[in-house]
Amino acid sequence: MFMTIQLQEMFNAGVHLGHHRRQGNPKMQPYIYREKDNYQIIDLLQTHWYLKIACQFLFDAYSKGNIERVLFVGTKKYIGKCIEKTAKNCECWYINKRWLGGFLTNWTTMQKSIFKLNQKALRDKKNLRLLRQQKRLEKYLGGVQTMKKPPDLVIIVGQQKEINAVRECQKLKIPNITILDTNCDPSLTDLLIPANDDSLSSVNYILTKLAIAIQEGQKDYKRKKKIEMAQKRFQWRRQQHKSFEKKDKDYKRKKRPKQWRRQ
Repeated sequence: MFMTIQLQEMFNAGVHLGHHRRQGNPKMQPYIYREKDNYQIIDLLQTHWYLKIACQFLFDAYSKGNIERVLFVGTKKYIGKCIEKTAKNCECWYINKRWLGGFLTNWTTMQKSIFKLNQKALRDKKNLRLLRQQKRLEKYLGGVQTMKKPPDLVIIVGQQKEINAVRECQKLKIPNITILDTNCDPSLTDLLIPANDDSLSSVNYILTKLAIAIQEGQKDYKRKKKIEMAQKRFQWRRQQHKSFEKKDKDYKRKKRPKQWRRQ
């Protein structure tokens, strides 16, 4: 396996800590180990299992070339830098300030905003309005500046806060991987990871493992591409060599005297 996931590391990161029983979602009950002082404890064995599945899925998808880029979404203030760092490490897109309504479902309009962001505004006193607009676009769309089409997959941190992103993914049938706390709804995601989505250490641990899977998948895909290109070059050279040999034989045969040729 290209990576290891340790239960002790997850425990130290606080991945198992859930919400108060009153805030819990009944649909998350199968992923809860027990309750302590009215607080729900997430089953780390299931977290380990689902995290491993998610990592393997990302590795296979990237390795086979089924996914080009992933969009990371998490707009809680204290995890914004973690989202940005993780996305940049694996060359993916990210939204960590605010999810603009219709970002996916109204993609044509969003493309225009991204195009404006890529246009350099004139730094002149007369263009203060343009500069303010540019700064606003950089703040909310800076992580998707190179996006030219909707993502192949969305990784969401904080389902309740990012419910608009979840709904848009469902509407467009874009698969998503979501870190689910005990107050979330597992029926709204394609692939879940039961874990604490409020703790920075917990989110950082989960995202680091997902990023490693993506990076390993990217490396494997590039390696396969190099082998494929080398095989194509070999086949082309072999065909050229055979073609040259055939032409050379035909030329020599024409040059022979008639009495040497076979009847």
